[in-house]
Amino acid sequence: MELVIATHNRNKVVEFGRILRPLGVRAVSAELPEVEETGKTFAENAFLKADSACRAAGRPAVADDSGLAVGALGGAPGIYSARYAGEGAPNGARIKKLLSALKGVPAEKRGAQFVCAICCVFPNGDRITAQGRCQGRIAFAPKGEGGFGYDPVFLFGERTFAELSPEEKDRVSHRGKALRAFAEKLKRYKEGRPC
Repeated sequence: MELVIATHNRNKVVEFGRILRPLGVRAVSAELPEVEETGKTFAENAFLKADSACRAAGRPAVADDSGLAVGALGGAPGIYSARYAGEGAPNGARIKKLLSALKGVPAEKRGAQFVCAICCVFPNGDRITAQGRCQGRIAFAPKGEGGFGYDPVFLFGERTFAELSPEEKDRVSHRGKALRAFAEKLKRYKEGRPC
């Protein structure tokens, strides 16, 4: 089966492909229109992107909306994670703003979670949704060379996501959990069973 990945982020296409490949799903990218993320939740934004991609490509499309929720910041940046330092700001600027907002907050109060909502929309209107979360905390400074986004400051245990191998990250990450839940539902869908 082939799924259009509704994102302009090459890192996400690679990550989706790596996790879905063992299940016989081929993740492909396509030229897609930009979608205004007007939803109030990660799930609503994932649907907006998947629905738009499905209509544009005429094929099943899957999208995620994910972000970082920091307890000490009342859940911010949340659904605004990608735009936290302004539209189009680089990862470094978002991380800098986050660390500045947490200045003076002690380690024990730097709890955070990555959240991922996935939505797949089919041309016939069917829809599959899944969610995943990963608890961690925010480091005092970036560390590691891997990953993307907030990975260099998201501590899972004693290492940041940017210090984990792709396989280690896939096992514990919000997106890995959401994609595995989605894959199980997709398998049931393909077999004609309720998901």
